[in-house]
Amino acid sequence: MAKRFLAYLLLLVMFIPMVNVNAESMTVNDETELKSAISNEEIDTIILGSNIETTSKINITRPIYLDGNNHSITYVGTFGAEGSRDNTVWGGIYVLQVYKTMATIKDIKLTGGNAALLINGGNVTFEGTIDVSGNGFGGIEIGQGQGVTETGKLALKDNAEVVNKTEKENAPTLWVPEDTEKAVLEINGESKTITAGEELQIKEIEELFDIANPSTGDELNLNLITASLSFLGIVATCAYLKQPKKEF
Repeated sequence: MAKRFLAYLLLLVMFIPMVNVNAESMTVNDETELKSAISNEEIDTIILGSNIETTSKINITRPIYLDGNNHSITYVGTFGAEGSRDNTVWGGIYVLQVYKTMATIKDIKLTGGNAALLINGGNVTFEGTIDVSGNGFGGIEIGQGQGVTETGKLALKDNAEVVNKTEKENAPTLWVPEDTEKAVLEINGESKTITAGEELQIKEIEELFDIANPSTGDELNLNLITASLSFLGIVATCAYLKQPKKEF
C-alpha cells in the first residue's frame, strides 16, 4: 500500500509545472536600491516607487522587466572632463544602457543625460509610454560599439508610445551611429531596418511605418460630414425655391 502511494506521489510531482521560485519583484525608491535590484539575479521585475535621481549611468546587463510606474530616472551628474552641468556637453552619458541582453521597459521618463537610452547590442521592448524628453543629444541610440556583434533591436508593443518634447534636428528621437551597420525597429509586429547614420524624429518614424495620425482621421471624417450636410442643405433650399408659390 505504501509503495503504491509513493508511486502515485511520484507521478503527481512529475506533472507539476516547474516554477522559478527565485523570480521576484522589487520596488525601488532611489539610485542605490535600483542598482542593487539590477545586480540581484533573483529579481526579475523592478518597479519604481518614486522618481529617482542618479549621478551615473544605469546599466542593465541581464534580462529585466523595468516598470517605471509613471515615474522618472533623472541624471543629475556632470558631463565631460571639466565636469560641466550642461548636458549638451558630450560626456557619453546615457541615463540607461541595455548591454547585450533583453529588457522590457514600461511607463517611464528617462531624462537629464546626453541621451536617454543606449541599446548596445541589446533587445528592448517598450510598453506603455516612454518619455525621452530633456536630453542634450536626443532620445534613443541603437548601436553596437567596441566588441559587440549583436544587432540592437527596439520593439514597441501594443501601441506603446515614445514621447519627446525636446526633439530637434541635431537632437533626434532615435538614431543609429556611424560605427553600427544596422539596427532593427519594430512597431506592433512590423519590422524595419535602420542603417548607419540614420537619425529619425517621431514624425519620420510614423512615416516610415505609415502610422496615421488619429486626429487627422477624425478631422477628415468631420470635414466629410460637414460637407455632406452643407450639400444636403443646398439641395433642400433649391428644391424649396423651385416649388410653385401659392397665391392667397
